[in-house]
Amino acid sequence: MEHYYEEDMTTAMERVMDAIDIETYLVCNDANEGKKLALQLGQEMNLGEIDIMYQEFDGYGVRLRLRKYIYKPGTMYKYLTPEEKA
Repeated sequence: MEHYYEEDMTTAMERVMDAIDIETYLVCNDANEGKKLALQLGQEMNLGEIDIMYQEFDGYGVRLRLRKYIYKPGTMYKYLTPEEKA
C-alpha cells in the first residue's frame, strides 16, 4: 500500500491532518466567563491560539468545543512538502 506521508515523521503531532478538537464542560457563572475560561484552558494546555467552535451556556456552566489548528487552511502541509535529503 502506498503511503502519503514521510517515513521519518516520528511524532503523532506531525501526522495530524489539520486540527485537534477538545470537547468539555466548564462550570461557570455565565457565557462570558465560560469563554474566558476556555481561552485560559488553551493557554494552560500550551496550545497557543485556539478557536471556540461551539459554546452553549445552560445555567450551570458551558459546553464547549475548542479547536487548535495544527495546519490552517492554505498552510503548506509538512506531510506534502518534500524535504531535501543530502
